[in-house]
Amino acid sequence: MNAKIYIMSKKSERVLEDALTLPPDERVDVAVALMDSLNEQEDEGVEEAWAKEIERRIQEVESGAVKTIPWADVRRRLIQVVENR
Repeated sequence: MNAKIYIMSKKSERVLEDALTLPPDERVDVAVALMDSLNEQEDEGVEEAWAKEIERRIQEVESGAVKTIPWADVRRRLIQVVENR
């Protein structure tokens, strides 16, 4: 695992440590809730636009118009890009 440095308060560190003990699906729930809390003012029409975009992407995958890439491959490529900077 790559070492990461986070600069945050002790309270934030404790919250992060607690959150990291949760199962992955619960960590996703916490992350989404935190991200939502940063969106004080929602842009009008954003939810509808994202719903349309998601539906479009699902149709592309299901029709075979696009090819999915396994996460392990994407992760490996991303690591290579970062390491080669």
